[in-house]
Amino acid sequence: MKLKYFRGMVASILAILLIFATSAASPAGSLAGSRGDVSYPINIPVGTTGGCGKIYAAYIAASGHSAFAATPIVPASEYFVCGVKLNAPSQKAAEELALKSCQASKSKYKVTVAGNCSLAASK
Repeated sequence: MKLKYFRGMVASILAILLIFATSAASPAGSLAGSRGDVSYPINIPVGTTGGCGKIYAAYIAASGHSAFAATPIVPASEYFVCGVKLNAPSQKAAEELALKSCQASKSKYKVTVAGNCSLAASK
């Protein structure tokens, strides 16, 4: 009779341990849809021309290590420049290449009023 209750108790304990073990394990899957580590809020003003809105959307959708860099996005400012690196081998590489991309865009468009490029988000 005691064995009957012991089996039920062991089964309950194993079930609880299994629940905790599966909830504690983090999936090592895709980063798609994640904003990652955000340095400052990214609010691209409505009506903005250029590709920064599309580039930021591509950053969010990217499934690998990626980074988004931009000059300060201030509603009163007329210009801001951005750069991105999608699906890099590592988060650090993505950050470095996104900053280089932002600097290259700034040089290409010869914008001096936009401020310095800084890392906005990376994952």
